[in-house]
Amino acid sequence: MVEEGDWVAIFHSIHRVMEAERRLKQQKIPMLLIPVPRQLSSDCGLAIRFEDKGLQDALDDLASQSLTPVELYRMTDGKYVLHPKR
Repeated sequence: MVEEGDWVAIFHSIHRVMEAERRLKQQKIPMLLIPVPRQLSSDCGLAIRFEDKGLQDALDDLASQSLTPVELYRMTDGKYVLHPKR
């Protein structure tokens, strides 16, 4: 489901992840709502996956709506690597 180089955005709550999904679909930004991978923890249970090419547009749009993810991971060498806050 998550491939090498993909990004996974984690949110505080189901409400926020659903609002982020709605907003990104509205803006036609490529993304996919996925279950939070087992290696990552989240109270929400859902996350948003982005390909590398759509990440910055997605993050900019979410930030403009105060929907910034609380954690952002990148699949690197088969592992989820936490990305520092932008």
